[in-house]
Amino acid sequence: MKLHLIFIGNKFVYNSSLRDYVLRKIEQKTDFIDSVTYLKEGDNSMFLYLEEELNSYDNIIVITTKQNFSTIGKLICTATSDNQILQDGMLLPQKCTVFTDRSYLLEYKNSITNVLQIDEAQEMPEILLENQNSKATIHVFEESRETIIAILSPIAQTNEVSINVVQEVEGWIQVNISSNKYGEISNFIHSAKQLLPNQLIAASDIMQHIIETLSKAHKKISFAESCSGGLLSYYFTKNNGASKILDGSLVTYSNALKENWLAVDHKALQENGAVSFEVVREMSEGALSVSGSDYSLSISGIAGDTGGTQDKPVGTVYIGVRSKDFNKEERLHFSGDRNYVQHQSVLYAIKMLLLIDKEMFF
Repeated sequence: MKLHLIFIGNKFVYNSSLRDYVLRKIEQKTDFIDSVTYLKEGDNSMFLYLEEELNSYDNIIVITTKQNFSTIGKLICTATSDNQILQDGMLLPQKCTVFTDRSYLLEYKNSITNVLQIDEAQEMPEILLENQNSKATIHVFEESRETIIAILSPIAQTNEVSINVVQEVEGWIQVNISSNKYGEISNFIHSAKQLLPNQLIAASDIMQHIIETLSKAHKKISFAESCSGGLLSYYFTKNNGASKILDGSLVTYSNALKENWLAVDHKALQENGAVSFEVVREMSEGALSVSGSDYSLSISGIAGDTGGTQDKPVGTVYIGVRSKDFNKEERLHFSGDRNYVQHQSVLYAIKMLLLIDKEMFF
């Protein structure tokens, strides 16, 4: 079944933090969002657009503001030949089947529409649209996308599930699994894990998996960041429970702070430059030493859009990972703009962390 999301109101166009919050909550509750539309207040085409959607999509979620909530209800009533009534202080279509505070559900022909009202600094109201399909996510490492498809497609067919395979970064494949009520997602994951025991992690959120795994083992981690500017730390701290495992992150942009905070050797900086194997090795060592953590990650690179050289062009990134017993450094080259290079660097660092201790994370 298709799901169409409609934002109605200027604030959802311009307030990215509010919009992203709404998207996160919807993605947690529902299946894949097939399309997203933004309509500004006063859009003259709004009625015709809503009428068309009510007649064409299986599932619709409409997100609007308090200012427009009753107006949208009135437009929906006009499109569905219904009337608005007052229920628990809200004006709702008379034919709505389920409602709660700032949220109601309406069935019309082949569509089911959930209208929700949210403004700044408010909790997301309850999403009443039920998830018709089951879904899960697994992560597979050290294999190509083509190999993963070849390995998993037969068992997906056997268990009547669909898989969508995407690459996070080189060597890290995310497999999104969906099923109708007859599919066997748990059997599929079990079979996949048997085929890839040291390469597969069954978790929708890999950050949460790391947090829970390290927390149970009473292990800690720390970071030393340069070009990622704290993004690695954010990837963890946006999840609940990060304080149990994250000692901290040192964002050392300048060479002086790399020396003073992380004890990076001045000679290593002068001879090799801040973007080098030697420096990320000493950055990860310094982060582990100053924090007393069990694991550390370090990132230094040229995110762009300027600053590259012939030997180290824009997109060149060095990443170090370290445990108390082992360390590894890699040189990468990422394409894209500054932000995309930063995100790829962080994801690759996370992959290196997982692979440095397979017994722990897999």
